[in-house]
This record gives sequence, C-alpha cells and structure tokens, in this order.
Amino acid sequence: MSTIDIGISSTDRGLVAEGLKRLLADSYTLYLQTHNFHWNVTGPQFRELHLMFEEHYTELATAVDDIAERIRTLGEIAPGTYKAFAQLSSIEEVEGVPEAGQMVALLKAGHEQVVKTCRLALSPAQEAGDESSAALISDRMRIHEKTAWMLRAMA
Repeated sequence: MSTIDIGISSTDRGLVAEGLKRLLADSYTLYLQTHNFHWNVTGPQFRELHLMFEEHYTELATAVDDIAERIRTLGEIAPGTYKAFAQLSSIEEVEGVPEAGQMVALLKAGHEQVVKTCRLALSPAQEAGDESSAALISDRMRIHEKTAWMLRAMA
C-alpha cells in the first residue's frame, strides 16, 4: 500500500485507530449480544422486543463496518476475531439466556458502555484534527445515547 498523506501524522493516526478499535470491539460485542437476545427472547413482550432487537442489531451491523473501514482508512489493521474483540471490549459476555427484562437491562448497560468508549475515543481524534473520525465517533455516541434512553424507558 502506498504512503498515507491525509494531513494526520502516523502517530496520531495510530492513537485514533486504537480508540476506534475499542469502539469496534464494543460495538461488535453488543451486536452479538443483541442478536442473541433477538433469537432467544420470550414472554409477553416477545414481539415488541424481538422486532426492536432486530432494529438494533441491524443498525450495529452497519456501524461495525463503518468503524472498521475508518480504521483501515487510517492505515491500521481492523481487529476481526472473537479473541481480539474479547481483549479489546469493555462489554462482558452474557452466560445463558436471561429473561426479557434482564435482556433490556443488559442492552441498556451495553449501549451506555459504548457511549463511554466513544467519549474516550473522541479526544484523540479531536486533538489530531481528524474530523472524519470525530464525526463518526460523535454520530455513534448520539445513536447509543438515544438507544440507551429508549431501553431505560421500558423499565
């Protein structure tokens, strides 16, 4: 691959990419958790939750691609294995199949964690003058804040 000359130093691109890698890992972990809950939810709110979880994991599927492609644009390798995601993610894997209300609570906590991860990733992007990464991170933060609010409203 040829030299990258986009007005951001190699060091800064690496720092920004590190934050994006953590955001990718959290987003992918949340995607898997949401998809799992979509498949396995039961109870009186089945239809509502099943459809809502599908909306969420579909949105996350697009997000992980956008984040990974931004990492590649910065000249870094995007993590893409369960092992790498497990090492980078702040979201813990869920054992078994929780009941529907617990699924909602876990997903709310997951979206709130992604917001925190976004906040940590945003500063290096802003300091590097990387408006493209900062905009992506800000957009992700807004989406996860809104999703967490909607999940909190269900409790």
